[in-house]
Amino acid sequence: MTGEAARCVQVAVVQAAPVLFDREATIEKACRLIREAADAGAEMVLFPEAFIPGYPRGLSFGMVVGSRSADGRGAWEKYWQNSMELDGPSVKRLQEAARESGVFAAIGIIERDGDFSGGTLYCTTLYIDGNGEIAGKHRKLKPTGAERLIWGEGDGSTLTVVDTPWGKTGGLICWENYMPLARMAMYQQGVEIYLAPTADARDTWQATLQHIACEGRCFVLGCNQYVTRKMYPEDFPGVSEIPATPEVMCRGGSVIISPMGEVLAGPLFDQEGILYAALDMSEVVRGKLDFDVTGHYARPDVFQLIVNDGKNGSISNVE
Repeated sequence: MTGEAARCVQVAVVQAAPVLFDREATIEKACRLIREAADAGAEMVLFPEAFIPGYPRGLSFGMVVGSRSADGRGAWEKYWQNSMELDGPSVKRLQEAARESGVFAAIGIIERDGDFSGGTLYCTTLYIDGNGEIAGKHRKLKPTGAERLIWGEGDGSTLTVVDTPWGKTGGLICWENYMPLARMAMYQQGVEIYLAPTADARDTWQATLQHIACEGRCFVLGCNQYVTRKMYPEDFPGVSEIPATPEVMCRGGSVIISPMGEVLAGPLFDQEGILYAALDMSEVVRGKLDFDVTGHYARPDVFQLIVNDGKNGSISNVE
């Protein structure tokens, strides 16, 4: 647990749409929103899954079983061109915005793997601290459904929890939160502020986030986009598929939840906006009086969790 000097943090959850498939314009919007949240007193800011350059809802990329189209390859090329490499100038703009505002920012990006082939994209949450340094990242372990056609799978090396002045912070992306062992890997690292960026706007998603808060006895920040059909650029390859989709393609549902499962802010639907809440980190401790998922309510003599964290080829056996 963190010390007594910084036991309260003002957090902001940004529900917004990117400038779809335009990396630089979306970064400009993200930097503006970071500054806006900081001006309102936020010390930690969360953005949605795949915010930069966007979640490609409604697009098939020309793929069916056994076939890929030329137009689909063109859509992929443009999506790839607007993705981000972590050592590139685009990320540095986000780092500068976090440093100037003095906030810890977590933002969903589509990450281009610059270390190996350069041809694989990952759905990534990037953590940037208040000094503008990259504090860590998490790559989505299991893309859902057709996401598997365009995103690679992360591994255990990015099941990341980072230290902040207010508590250990980390999380999972969208339906990874339905993976009990992935959640347990986060709990075992002592996560206190659990970040759950998503593309799921269903009412049932709210129950998932409340369950995680109660299960992990942690604060949960859920964050989604608000996107309408008219936001899609007319010149994007494959955009002819979009008229068949609903007018409101993602209605949001961002929310902030306490360690006892109480809703502190939101859920926010059908508009862009920023949710704010002051988190009293002592609530994490108080919640563990009667339930500590990795402590007195665990049975390590019966259950063990083995996590391949990829560090020097090691496998950690967490009890």
